[in-house]
Amino acid sequence: MAQEQKQPRKSSEADEAVQSAPESDVADRKESLDSDVDDILDEIDDVLETNAEDFVKSFIQKGGQ
Repeated sequence: MAQEQKQPRKSSEADEAVQSAPESDVADRKESLDSDVDDILDEIDDVLETNAEDFVKSFIQKGGQ
């Protein structure tokens, strides 16, 4: 018996959905995500500036740990 290999078909609807997304929406979304990441990194920096010693001590291994 010969086995047939099925090739996955590309859906024209899926291709259209990818192409229909306006570039401005993508740019706006990227800008928003970049801003969110920057805010989170700034918050981490603030915490490390005020509690750096405590932060480092929590990661130092003591004895046989």
